[in-house]
Amino acid sequence: GDQACAAHDDPPTAPAAREDIAPAALVDVPGGPGVQGTDTPLIPADLEGPSRPTLLRPFRLGSTEVSNAQFARFVAATGYATDAERYGWSFVFAGHATPEADARATQSVQGAEWWLRVDGASWRLPAGPGAGAPDGQSEAMADYPVVHVSWRDARAYCAYAYPGGRLPTEAEWEHAARAGADPAWHYPWGPKLRGPQGRHRCNVWQGRFPGEDTGADGHRGPAPVDALGPQNALGLMNMVGNVWEWVDGRRADAEPAGAGPAAFAQDRVKKGGSFLCHRSYCRRYRIPARAFSSDDSSTSNNGFRCAAPAAADTIPAPRAAGDSSAPRAVEGAGASPEGAGGGKAADGSAA
Repeated sequence: GDQACAAHDDPPTAPAAREDIAPAALVDVPGGPGVQGTDTPLIPADLEGPSRPTLLRPFRLGSTEVSNAQFARFVAATGYATDAERYGWSFVFAGHATPEADARATQSVQGAEWWLRVDGASWRLPAGPGAGAPDGQSEAMADYPVVHVSWRDARAYCAYAYPGGRLPTEAEWEHAARAGADPAWHYPWGPKLRGPQGRHRCNVWQGRFPGEDTGADGHRGPAPVDALGPQNALGLMNMVGNVWEWVDGRRADAEPAGAGPAAFAQDRVKKGGSFLCHRSYCRRYRIPARAFSSDDSSTSNNGFRCAAPAAADTIPAPRAAGDSSAPRAVEGAGASPEGAGGGKAADGSAA
């Protein structure tokens, strides 16, 4: 696919934003021993396994993904322009693109032709430009997750919205999603995709991908950030499904030196799957699942939530000296250094 085009000289005009919009409420996540990964990976190439013990400091995590209204307030206060706005384009799922955007699209992702490069697509116009296009700044879209945000955009928002705000590490994200439950569970609520009485617990694709989404879970496309209720004992919503969530980590962090493709080693990790994930195509709506994109990539199904330090940042005492089963320490403080920004990815990993 085409690489990033030249940035605009001037950022777009900042929208008006309601002053009463607060950042997402933060949930206290206890520290202590945990597990990252799984010993029963469904997509081994993504390095879902093996499982490994972790030891985490307490931290706080957004109860929901960041909404359009929350991001709009950040933009209004700072004049921030996202990577998609600076580059002038982003990836839009073909089934959700406006007719004008679909007609004007000149490129798609090889092997995933449902992803279109759409000029003018951004968090403001998530389906691309055109008559009647969904408006990310409208009241109707206020509570929907902001999308078309890169890892760099997400990191900038978190630093603005909270004291010590940052993206969660991958270990923190999995620890919070499990909330102390059985580490063998694929989902925050249990071992099966559906809850009791077949209740839908997350927003993923139902039907035949990519042509038919029945919307059996009540949503075709993204859902509001608080849709479908809490997914676990911590009250976290949409950890799995709805939109992918950037975390602070690189693909290379989980690979033995030289094991993975060098061109993608610095790609950033995202978790949770999205409304486009389906059993037949992208069964990544599971806690240990993961995907990767460059730090300036953006798509119509990628968002984020923020983390922040706990009020009392203490780490539990390690196990007795000489105990070989003691988990390794995983620091939950500070974001990784900025990446080099190697160009927007067109590798089909967006869904």
